[in-house]
Amino acid sequence: MSTVSKVLEKKGTDILSVSPDAVIFDAIEKMAERSAGTALVMDGDQLVGIISERDFIRKIYLKKKCGQGVTVKEIMSTTLTTVTPDEQLENCMNAMTSKRIRHLPVLEDGKVVGILSIGDIVKYLVDEKDFEIKNLQSYISGPGL
Repeated sequence: MSTVSKVLEKKGTDILSVSPDAVIFDAIEKMAERSAGTALVMDGDQLVGIISERDFIRKIYLKKKCGQGVTVKEIMSTTLTTVTPDEQLENCMNAMTSKRIRHLPVLEDGKVVGILSIGDIVKYLVDEKDFEIKNLQSYISGPGL
């Protein structure tokens, strides 16, 4: 069975984080520099929320609050769905689909050890299936004559 830890082994555990007191513009700029659609909101080493481009569009841009010094803590999502490294990928996909979210912070012993996106899961599963198909093709073809 495929787990979160297997994906993190391939993807890495680097996370993008911002402070809850950061100005939204600075947080979005940091996200853009890394081509990230999401940043974890960390107060020291404590996960306190998550902010996404969607949060910015819906809570700042559409409400015409751009340039007003709004901070991350004013718009971040604080009701978080998190997973552990030993969580099955199928459970992650089910949670993401049912809750309509695209990112899952990964916590181990209460500490952030990574973040998983729906894209990370799909890429991992596709790579895994490709590997299985190649192995089956080799098995069927045999060593040759």
